[in-house]
Amino acid sequence: MARVVEQARRALVHIRNGHAGAGAGTIWHPEGLILTNAHVASRRHLEVTLPDGRTLPARAVAHDAERDVAALRVEASGLPTIELGDSRQLRPGQWVLAVGHPWGVEGAATAGVVAGAGRHLPEMPFSDRAWIAVSLHLRPGHSGGPLVDARGCLVGINTMMAGPDVGLAVPVHEVKAFLKKALTV
Repeated sequence: MARVVEQARRALVHIRNGHAGAGAGTIWHPEGLILTNAHVASRRHLEVTLPDGRTLPARAVAHDAERDVAALRVEASGLPTIELGDSRQLRPGQWVLAVGHPWGVEGAATAGVVAGAGRHLPEMPFSDRAWIAVSLHLRPGHSGGPLVDARGCLVGINTMMAGPDVGLAVPVHEVKAFLKKALTV
């Protein structure tokens, strides 16, 4: 598991929004495209600290509050990414790891299992979007970071706590749909 976490941390960024707010992000494309949550990127003056320690200004290029996902762009190239997994194949009981910066702890990881995946989860009764419910401890600062499977493939973007031991993530297939629509318009 330590190897999987190390692999995920290579594509983990720290996002600051100009105030006291901070969260995580996941490098999606080596040419500076970063995914995070809409609630993390909701302000101007975004700053991203890359895994190599460089801090760069970021600009929001797409935003979807309903999915709670946003795409940011930084002027950088050759950035490390995570192999994409198949979020539609997730099943209850599969191991997953969430990586982020909970309570300011840089690159921290937490592990658990998939509790459920798909639409109409009890944790999100008013949403018709697909979600991944995980039995692990997401905390403030995990938002926008990667949710990876036991092989280290990206299956979701950490989003929120839904209870003391339940977290939610946006599935990778929903992120792909968001990017396809937002970046081809």
